[in-house]
Amino acid sequence: MMTTNTTCNVASLNVYSPSNSNPWNRQKVNHLYRRIGFGASPEMATNALNQSPSDLIDNLVDEAINMNPTPAPAWGFWVKDDFDATPNNPFIYRRDWKNQMVADMFQNNLRDRLTLFWSNHFVTETQVYNSPSYMFQYYNLLQLHAIGNFKDFTTDIGLSSAMLFYLNGFQNNKNRPNENYARELYELFTLGVDNGYTQNDITETSRALTGWNKREQRWGPVTFDQNKFDNEPKTIFGQTGNWDYNDVIDILFENKPNQIAEFICNKLYRYFVSPTINDDIVNEMAQTFVDANFEIDPVLRQLFKSEHFFDEKSQGVIIKSPADVQISFFKDLNIELPVDFEFNNKIRSGCNELGQELLSPIDVAGWQGDKDWIDSSTLTTRWDLINWYLWRAWRHNEEQYRAVALNIMGGNSNDVELVSKSIVDNFMAKELTSTTEYNQALEIFKDQVPENYFEDGTWDLNFNTVPRQMYQLIRFLITIPEFQLK
Repeated sequence: MMTTNTTCNVASLNVYSPSNSNPWNRQKVNHLYRRIGFGASPEMATNALNQSPSDLIDNLVDEAINMNPTPAPAWGFWVKDDFDATPNNPFIYRRDWKNQMVADMFQNNLRDRLTLFWSNHFVTETQVYNSPSYMFQYYNLLQLHAIGNFKDFTTDIGLSSAMLFYLNGFQNNKNRPNENYARELYELFTLGVDNGYTQNDITETSRALTGWNKREQRWGPVTFDQNKFDNEPKTIFGQTGNWDYNDVIDILFENKPNQIAEFICNKLYRYFVSPTINDDIVNEMAQTFVDANFEIDPVLRQLFKSEHFFDEKSQGVIIKSPADVQISFFKDLNIELPVDFEFNNKIRSGCNELGQELLSPIDVAGWQGDKDWIDSSTLTTRWDLINWYLWRAWRHNEEQYRAVALNIMGGNSNDVELVSKSIVDNFMAKELTSTTEYNQALEIFKDQVPENYFEDGTWDLNFNTVPRQMYQLIRFLITIPEFQLK
């Protein structure tokens, strides 16, 4: 499986303007939705084609900004005693909320794409702090700040109960300072490894972060305890004072704005555009980030509207995550599964099986993604999982496979070669470079239908064999290497 080296992508951040040679088409719509959301149903794709790219992106960004966080479950602020008073194991609540995260990703676009992105940036692991209520509160912050102000996001996430327990902030007091959060604040969350800070800055910062140690009840809120705060002067980035938590964030963003912006924009570029970085584009994004006082949405509007984002060399260069390969595919297909299939639970379980346990990345550095998602074992597991989903959908309602073809084609057609190629192209990031797989797809699609039916006009998309033809074709296309790319 080959990916394009996108250092060849020399397109600018100028706004993409469709033309005859570079049209706004279904392929670009699918590219946009698979990157900034989790795919688009055929109806969504058709509606998108009736808007300009810039208007569509503004609408999607505005939608993300205006979307309220998912409402709290009944147990969202329970303490341990509350959970103990119910017959359920706390694991059930954690599982159910991860299922809710799948539902949010399937139903929504940019806000929940960013929620997943930030969960792999401001990392916590549910099995470390255990509390379902802490997990919900952490998730709520991810949604709340997903496309807000990054400085505010950094401030709030560090005081979340999940983070205070995950990176030992709760154990950090004046008598025994713990450097864990201070180190990761700089190394993983804002600046990058060895980028503008020293070990002394970490040590002094840890002292400024002391005092968040007060908790009345297990799994209850963590508050500030003045008696455990180091009330002596600290020197951070050359500035001396009796700094506390909020001072640390202010000093960091006042002294290191360019480093922060470059680090975050590098991650955004790698996630949304390509694992191969274009430094000039990242630098432009970083300047926008600084100029916007660390508001996230101007950076994303600039990137998503750009010629660079829509350039062909940005398409098909990212390996789909386990969430992508499942959720986006079924959103693109727009087919139903039986109610007892428990779709959200199955997708969450599939993510676990493929190495992406939601809200629990592999370590504090997060999933590295891209090529780490694929090996000989996970590739065949991807095929097996999706084949199982397809089979269950087939057993539920065979005719919906015909509907997939009619939706992609925009109506009936008797051109079997055009239909086969259009369906393959719809589920690929861009056209295949080899004709071999197109020919294989065509042969599978035509199988068991007499050849003369295609020649004399007997066959079209209303023919009785079409649902099974579509089922077999889709089962084949998931094995094409390029299907794993977005």
